[in-house]
Amino acid sequence: MPSELRSPRLAVLIDADNASAKIADGLFEEIAKIGEASVRRIYGDFSNPRSKGWADILSKHAIIPQQQFAYTTGKNASDITLVIDAMDLLHSGRFDGFCLVSSDSDFTRLAARIREHGIDVFGFGEQKTPESFRQACRRFVYTENLRGGAASNQDSAARAQPLQPPETATPIIKKVLGQIASEDGWVTLGEVGRQLANVASDFDQRTYGFRTLGELVRRTNAFEIDHPKGGAMRIRIKPVATPAPRPRTSRRRTEQKPPQ
Repeated sequence: MPSELRSPRLAVLIDADNASAKIADGLFEEIAKIGEASVRRIYGDFSNPRSKGWADILSKHAIIPQQQFAYTTGKNASDITLVIDAMDLLHSGRFDGFCLVSSDSDFTRLAARIREHGIDVFGFGEQKTPESFRQACRRFVYTENLRGGAASNQDSAARAQPLQPPETATPIIKKVLGQIASEDGWVTLGEVGRQLANVASDFDQRTYGFRTLGELVRRTNAFEIDHPKGGAMRIRIKPVATPAPRPRTSRRRTEQKPPQ
């Protein structure tokens, strides 16, 4: 019998010092959209009160703790151990992707090294994460969008304040349309989404307070939309309205009457 097709195998490595335990539910829901979290490891000093939140939920998500005591101030043994484990897992050849959960730019080179092997890297960190690490990942998800788990997927009207106002997404969407637009300017929303992922690894409609890219595009009011019933949604940049020419007014010459 043919073997059953399985989801991509993922190694999830969490930096406990740079990730909040409050994202755990949303994190693993998001990872489940990508593939199967075959390895789940978290690195930190769990004798430290800062990591107590993670210690309380390890069993819920079957996360294996990698305890690293802080014997010397200023030396991050957790980061070093995470990198060593990542390279061991990479060279095992058993994984289709890595999920690195941290806001620390120190993992930029690790992400780049894994991708050099043709393996996808998905980053998860706070909005403050340096651009170098965000761009080193194939896709980067802001963990602020993951708080509350399934609640983050509910209707946008019930969402909390977005990280950025919707209109700030307009320039990047216009840039993408300029790269792939057809002769008449129309592009399917699916093509736009795929190109956005290539151009900006951290682009996420949830950052702007919306569940879908279509909702975000409509809210910006910067694009024409064609969505036939049963068909794919297409968009294009609204043409710039040119002001109507002002009517020419004729000046009448007034005859000056001679003085009486």
